[in-house]
Amino acid sequence: MNNNYDVIIVGCGVIGSSIAYHLSERQKHRVLVIDKGFPLSGTSGATQAWVWVHSKTPSWYGELSMYSAELYPFLERKIGDVEYKRTGGIAPFFHEEDRKNAEQLAESQAEVGIDIDVLSREAALKKEPALSPEIVGATFSSIDGNVNPFRLVELYIKAAKKLGVDFSFYNPVVNMKKQTDQYIIETKKGEFRAHKVIIAAGPWSKELGDMLDIQVPIKQVRGQILVTEPLAPFLKHTIGGLRQADNGEVLIGYSKEEVGYDKRSTVDVLQETANMAIHMVPSLANVNVVRCFAGIRVMPLDEYPIIGEIPQLDNAYIAVMHSGITLSPLVGTLMTELIVDGETSIDLNRYHMGRFSHLLRNKML
Repeated sequence: MNNNYDVIIVGCGVIGSSIAYHLSERQKHRVLVIDKGFPLSGTSGATQAWVWVHSKTPSWYGELSMYSAELYPFLERKIGDVEYKRTGGIAPFFHEEDRKNAEQLAESQAEVGIDIDVLSREAALKKEPALSPEIVGATFSSIDGNVNPFRLVELYIKAAKKLGVDFSFYNPVVNMKKQTDQYIIETKKGEFRAHKVIIAAGPWSKELGDMLDIQVPIKQVRGQILVTEPLAPFLKHTIGGLRQADNGEVLIGYSKEEVGYDKRSTVDVLQETANMAIHMVPSLANVNVVRCFAGIRVMPLDEYPIIGEIPQLDNAYIAVMHSGITLSPLVGTLMTELIVDGETSIDLNRYHMGRFSHLLRNKML
């Protein structure tokens, strides 16, 4: 392997692999992706894999998610079947006072083109009969859905390889440094050099930033998921908190815990998760759970994506975010535009890392 590249991407989850693929479509220069493990051994392989839009707020964040969801059908035509399904998404609510919030959500999202219906109990149960009769209503949008994350990342990588991208797996980065007009990436398998570097390493992005004396404003948030035995199809939509996969299993989970990089499952959270599922879909009370797992989300401190150039460093970029499954087609496209063209078709100022400059000055990270 030649150790000199034009672009090196550190991280091969759903974001890093998407950037690699989209770059390979436009970039004729040499691209390398480095990952400390193997694709899908991290966050991208421990997810419910929703493509979720309608409750992403403020509306400018929902708009970004909508644009990305709209790219999925086109993406499938290019890289193959990632089992993307636009099921529509339902978010039930159990208290009448929540209806006003739902109506305000629908009104604000409509301003950016996201269509949301605020359903009565009867309308929600007609649309999704398995829901609890105790709900008082729900929000619904046809744009939401889900995807198979294993197929998605696998096909991003396969397509990128066909277009000449190199990959180096099981290869932790031990140091990065800038030297004149290039970056030197030191790994367990040797030293690599590139004119441009992209940090897309999810929960590990903070450690990589430290190597370049850059504070990456993120935290690690654990989510725990229950998986049921395969069941006959009975859930038609992606529901806030659970969904039914193609093989009949129901994936359940919505927990958020700041416990560092700890992927253990815990009885208390799993019990809360099971109770949530039964509260929402009562028939799940009689279903067997066959396994559970936990994943570590990367969460920017304000919970919105960090996309774009790294301040104070020339030719260094970052793409870290929660909701990487939803956003991967668009983020791959925009990062490619930024790197190849020097500008993006969608304004990314809201997502620039510089918005945290006050925290950096105050050394709060």
